[in-house]
Amino acid sequence: MNPLLSPFDTAPFSTIENKHFKPAFLQAMKDARAEIDTITGNSESPSFENTIEALEFSGQQLDRISSVFFNLNSAETNEEIQKIAQEISPLLSEFGNDITLNKDLFLRVKAVYDQKETLTLSTEQQTLLDKRYKAFSRNGANLPEDKKTRLREIDAALAKLKLQFGENILAETNTYQKHLTNEADLDGLPDGAKEAAAQLAKSKDLDGWLITLDYPSYIPFMKYASNRELRKELTLAFGSKGFKGNDLDNQENVLQIANLRHERANLLGYKTHAHFVLEERMAETPEKVQAFLSEILEKAKPAAEREFKQLEDFAKELDGIDQLQKWDGSYYSEKLKQKLFNLDDEILKPYFKLENVISGVFKVSEKLFGLQFEEVFDIDTYHEEVKTYKVYDLEKNFISLFYADFHPRAGKRGGAWMTSFKSQYKRGEENVRPHISNVCNFTKPTESKPSLLTFNEVTTLFHEFGHGLHGMLANTTYPSLSGTSVYWDFVELPSQVLENWCYEKEALELFATHYETGELIPMDLVQKIKESATFQEGMATLRQLSFGLLDMSWHGSDPTKITNVKAHETKAFTGTNLYPETKETCMSTAFAHIFQGGYSSGYYSYKWAEVLDADAFAYFKEKGIFNKEVATKFKDNVLSQGGTENPMVLYKRFRGAEPKVEALLERAGLL
Repeated sequence: MNPLLSPFDTAPFSTIENKHFKPAFLQAMKDARAEIDTITGNSESPSFENTIEALEFSGQQLDRISSVFFNLNSAETNEEIQKIAQEISPLLSEFGNDITLNKDLFLRVKAVYDQKETLTLSTEQQTLLDKRYKAFSRNGANLPEDKKTRLREIDAALAKLKLQFGENILAETNTYQKHLTNEADLDGLPDGAKEAAAQLAKSKDLDGWLITLDYPSYIPFMKYASNRELRKELTLAFGSKGFKGNDLDNQENVLQIANLRHERANLLGYKTHAHFVLEERMAETPEKVQAFLSEILEKAKPAAEREFKQLEDFAKELDGIDQLQKWDGSYYSEKLKQKLFNLDDEILKPYFKLENVISGVFKVSEKLFGLQFEEVFDIDTYHEEVKTYKVYDLEKNFISLFYADFHPRAGKRGGAWMTSFKSQYKRGEENVRPHISNVCNFTKPTESKPSLLTFNEVTTLFHEFGHGLHGMLANTTYPSLSGTSVYWDFVELPSQVLENWCYEKEALELFATHYETGELIPMDLVQKIKESATFQEGMATLRQLSFGLLDMSWHGSDPTKITNVKAHETKAFTGTNLYPETKETCMSTAFAHIFQGGYSSGYYSYKWAEVLDADAFAYFKEKGIFNKEVATKFKDNVLSQGGTENPMVLYKRFRGAEPKVEALLERAGLL
C-alpha cells in the first residue's frame, strides 16, 4: 500500500519509503490528467465554475505529494531522494506544460476570460480568472506548435539544471571540513563555539575541533577567530562553492540557466527574463527596479564608504592591517561594534535560549493576532528534531498546524525558509486549514549549554515566523491565492516587519531572560541593541544592493555573449565593491536564491519589502507596537488576504497611503 496515494491530512512521514515517491507521482499525474480531460470534455459551455474553479481544485493529490517530496529534498535529503528528484522534476515540468499548452483547455479558459465583463464575480474570483488566463498566455498557449515544443524542452532542461545547481552546493558544503588539533588555532573563539566544534569533531570520531561551512560553525569562526590565515582559508572555501573547476562546478550551469531563461522569455515575446518576471510584480519593469536600486545606492554609498574607512582605520590601529580583506570584515566589525557599543553577541546569547525565543515569537503573535500555540507530540515528522504545534485562535478554533525544524544536518540545505505541507482554502462549508513549516540552521545545543542564539539568529527566527503567519492566517477561497501566494516583491513584508519586534523593549520583556538565572535582559543592553541596529547599515545596504544588481545583470539583459561567469560578475559588482577582489571566489556559482530558488529577477524585493516594512512598522510605532486596531488591520488586509488582490491595494487599505522610501532611509540612518 502506497501511503502517498491514500488520502491523508498530515503528511505520513513514518510510513513513507523512498520507493513510494515515483509511483505516487506517476499515478497522481495520471489522475490529474483525467481531471483535466473531464474539464475539456464537458459538453456544457465554459463557465467560471466548470472551467476556472474545476481547474483550480484539480491535481490536489499531486500538490500534496510534491510538497512532501520537495520539502524533504530540502530539509532531509539523501542521494536516493536527489536521484528521484532528478527523474521526477522533468516529468513535473512536462506535466505543467501539458496543462498550459493544452489547446482545448486554453480555449475554455479564454472563453470565460473573454466574457468576464458580463460575469458577476467577486474580487477574488476576478483575480483567479486573470491569474489562470495569464498562466496560459504567459506560458506559451498562444505559440505555434514548433515554439511550444521548444518551450517544453527548455522547461525540462531548466528543471534538471536548477536541481543540479543546488545539489552541487550542498555537496560542496558537506565536503569541506577544517580539522584543527592545535587549540591555539581557536584563539578568540567563544567557549560555546569551541565546545560545538569539539562536539562536531567527536561525532565524526576525530580528536580536536571541526569547523565546517554550515552557518553556525562558519559564522562564529569568521567573527571571532584571531588566526587570519585560517579565516582566509575558510572565506575562500565558502566563497568558491561551485567554482573550483571540479565535478561540482556550477559555472556551466549558471550560463545555461541564464541563457535558457532568456531564450524562453524571447519565445514568449519578452525582451528579457526580467521583463517576463516583473510583469507580475509590484515593480513592473526592469527599468523601475534599476531606478529603485540606484536611488538607494546613491543614498547608501557615501555612508558605506565612510563606514569602511572607519573599519580600515580601526584594523590598522588595532593590528597594523594595511589592506582590509574579505576575511577581515566580520572579525574587525565585531571588534569595532564591541568598542563603540560595548555590545557583543556573547553577552546577548545567554538571554536568547532557543526555547525562550520560540515562546517569545508565540507571545508576540498572541498579543498582536490572538493566536495560541500548543506543542503536540502525536504528529508524524520527518526527523526527531522537528517540533509540532497546533495553532488556535482565542475562541479555540483550529487555525493551523506548525512544524519547526531548527538545527543543521548533513541532509539539510543551508539558510532558513518557510514552506507549507498543505494550503488553506474553502470548499463548500469547510475552511481547510494549512500546515506550515519553518526550517532554519541555528546553533545546536552542546553537552553543557542549550541552544543559545545570536541576535542575528533571533531576527531570522522572527523573519521566518512572519512568513509562517502569512501562511497560518490565510483565509481565502482558492488554494493558489492563499497565504504566501502573492507577488514576489510583497512576500517579504510579513517576514521583515516582524523582525522589528526584536528591537523593542516591550517585546523583549516577554522572552529575553537569562537561561541560567532567569534574569530579564538588562535595559541598557536593549538600548545598545537599538543603537547598534544601524551599525554599518550603509555597508549592509551596499551588499544587499550588489546582490540585486548581480541578479538583474544575469536576467535583465541578453546573456548570450557572456562566456566568463567571474568576469561578468566582477563587472556587475563595479560600484558596490568595498573589499579587494579575490580571484578564487564567485558569488553566482552558489547564488541559490536566483539559480535554484524563485528569486530570479526578484532579489531586489528584499530591499523593496524593507521600504514596505519600515513604513508599516512606523504605523505600529505611532499607535503602539501591540496596538490591537493596527494589528487587526494588518491581519485582515495583508496576512489573511494572500494574493486575492493587487498588493498595493491591500497595503493602502491597511496603511491608508502608499509606502514612502524615506521611512526606510530614516530607519537605516541613511538620510
